Amino acid sequence: MYDILIHIYQLAVRIYSHFNPKVKKMWLGERAAIQTLREKVEADAKYIWFHAASLGEFEQGRPLIEHMRKVLPEHKILLTFFSPSGYEVRKDYAGADIITYLPLDTRRNAQRFLRTIRPVAAFFIKYEFWYNYLHILKHRHIPTFSVSSIFRPDQIFFRWYGKNYAYVLRCFTHFFVQNEESKLLLQRIGIKDNVSVSGDTRFDRVQSVKEEKRELPVIEKFCQTPTATDAAAPNIFIAGSSWAPDEDIFIRYFKQRQLLGEGKWKLIIAPHVIDEAHLQEIEQKLYGCNTLRYTEAGSDDKRLSEADVLIVNTFGLLSTVYRYATIAYVGGGFGEGIHNTLEAAVWGVPVIFGPNNAKFQEAQDMKGNGAATEIDGYEAFEARMDTLVADNEQRQQAGRIAAQYVETHAKVTETIVDTLHSRYTCCLQQ
Repeated sequence: MYDILIHIYQLAVRIYSHFNPKVKKMWLGERAAIQTLREKVEADAKYIWFHAASLGEFEQGRPLIEHMRKVLPEHKILLTFFSPSGYEVRKDYAGADIITYLPLDTRRNAQRFLRTIRPVAAFFIKYEFWYNYLHILKHRHIPTFSVSSIFRPDQIFFRWYGKNYAYVLRCFTHFFVQNEESKLLLQRIGIKDNVSVSGDTRFDRVQSVKEEKRELPVIEKFCQTPTATDAAAPNIFIAGSSWAPDEDIFIRYFKQRQLLGEGKWKLIIAPHVIDEAHLQEIEQKLYGCNTLRYTEAGSDDKRLSEADVLIVNTFGLLSTVYRYATIAYVGGGFGEGIHNTLEAAVWGVPVIFGPNNAKFQEAQDMKGNGAATEIDGYEAFEARMDTLVADNEQRQQAGRIAAQYVETHAKVTETIVDTLHSRYTCCLQQ
């Protein structure tokens, strides 16, 4: 049944690729993957394979990838993606020797792929459970690990009708899960001895971004005041990975409160989608505001300090952009789910996000400790913002809690590596 569904999905993707540029990139990339590997794989090399569905999962796995690169320099790193939003942004990532799409999970594709690369170990980040790849890895006795995975009772593995599919989880050599609930759920279906509660490697990633102390001159220029040098610097509201429903809320607030235009507050918007249609939609909502796109100005452009709103219309900057925030808003909560709240929290700022956040442990934690606030619409956003705008002490306290939360949950990669060294030396022999 699984193979039938995969082939139906493959046909649907092929048809849809004629109408959607993003799907077309994925379709062409998957088809070219095997040939790319045949051209680039070195016959005598030892490959460690990391698979990430998209950009967020890549950032989650990145600390472990870079650790492996450091401690096993004689091994090669293969990095695969499922989504164009991951591959297109990180296809030139220097931390991997080969980067490609993962061919769709048909039995034939999985056999050809694994026959070509012959990995010595495989790491799947968070939610990746490809039936054919995993079964063939197990059959070939290749150590296979699930990193930063998190499980919930409503997933198919724990439903009566998902009992057969749950056997795919037995293909993993070891699970490094985010929380105790995930461990208990796996125990419920008989997976007990090969599970460790290690936490989420995203904590390590955002902490390392903070420690890099990267500067963004264009952002810094925007954050200055255009008036005298002794004037107070403006407060900065940063909305990251925003979608249209998010933008409707926070743009309305700043325009209605008339907080822009006098140098007291400025907006930085880094939308999740940066195609021209969406950028123009944002600019239309900001009609009447002095708005500038990131790619339109150099760091010495005086328009930056005069602008009220800066739209970051390029990828790869957001995790550092948040360092300039007074208050951060993380988008996606009115859609499929919020994006990475830790990227903002690590900089010690209060975080706001929409209602679809139940699947994210860090969001639940930060709501509970006061570092973050969930809003379900404009009125809730207005109430929270009014408080944070008026009360500097409360705003700073929420930021301190956020930064401390990230710091105390970091060093997850060390925990994972310790287990690999102690139990699976076959993967880490130098």
